[in-house]
Amino acid sequence: WIPYRCVEKAEALLEKAENINGLTVVSCSGARIADVVKGIAFALKADNLNDTVFIAATHENGKPMLTAQLSENLVKEGMNASSIVREAAKLIKGGGGGQPHFAQAGGKDLDGLSAAMDKMRELLKH
Repeated sequence: WIPYRCVEKAEALLEKAENINGLTVVSCSGARIADVVKGIAFALKADNLNDTVFIAATHENGKPMLTAQLSENLVKEGMNASSIVREAAKLIKGGGGGQPHFAQAGGKDLDGLSAAMDKMRELLKH
């Protein structure tokens, strides 16, 4: 079950998606509740969109968090959300991981959040 507000937010973010290397990249940043970010990611996954990536560099109560989710076809092609998040988490002095299709990381350095988002975008270009 995905809260309706997460579905609405996912749809709004999808409308603003950018194309990076042929991928539809949906992104989210700023102050966000962790459960809402996860809900947005799962709402996008429920749409079964191919070649779609969700990346988020958010913070809650001063704690930075990174999230990445990949569509199933991208995972089958060898992309890994956990690798993306782990690499970018170094920029927020943190760590984390997860599964090939969904991963999250927390950190200690809120100032590194913008650079971490840039790193996730850069990793999608390879």
